[in-house]
Amino acid sequence: MEPIRRCGWCNPNNPLYIAYHDEEWGVPQHDDGKLFELLVLESFQAGLSWETILNKREAFRSAFDGFDPEAVAAYGEERTAALLEDCSIVRNRRKIAAAIRNAGVFLEIQAEWGSFSRYIWHFTDGQVVYETGKASSPLSDRVSADLRRRGMTFVGTTIVYAYLQAVGVIHSHDPGCFLHREG
Repeated sequence: MEPIRRCGWCNPNNPLYIAYHDEEWGVPQHDDGKLFELLVLESFQAGLSWETILNKREAFRSAFDGFDPEAVAAYGEERTAALLEDCSIVRNRRKIAAAIRNAGVFLEIQAEWGSFSRYIWHFTDGQVVYETGKASSPLSDRVSADLRRRGMTFVGTTIVYAYLQAVGVIHSHDPGCFLHREG
C-alpha cells in the first residue's frame, strides 16, 4: 500500500503535526474561539517553526486561559510576569504583549462585526481562495493592514497569510498532497 502523500512541510514523524495537517490546517474555521487561538499561535510562531508552536499548543492553551479573549485582554503586569516565567511556552515579552493587546482588538472587532468570523471571512465574501506556493498575497496585505490599523501587532502580511491558510480562508495544500484541491 502506498503511503499517504502530504504537504512537504508536514513532519511525517510527528503525530501532532500529521493530525494538524490532516484534520485542521486549511479547514474553513468559523468558531471565534478557534480563530483567536490560531491568531495568537501564529503570532508566536514569528521567527520560529510552526512545529515548535504546535508542540507547545497545550501549554499555550493552559497559560492563556484556553484562549479566552476576554480573559487574555484583562491580563496585567502580574499575569505578564507569570507568562514570562512559564518555560512551557515561548517566553517573549513582545509576543505576550501582542497577545494581550490583540485580544482587546479582537473583542472590538467582534463587537463591531457580530463575530470575528464574519469580519475575517468578509475579505473574501465568504469564499475560500485556492492558491499554493506563496508566503503573502494582496489578500494578506489587506487583512494585515486593517488589523494593524485597528491596533493589532505581530500581524504582518506573512503572519496573516499563514493565519489565513491555517483557518481555511486560503486553501494551500501542495499539489500532490491528498488534501490538495483546485478552486
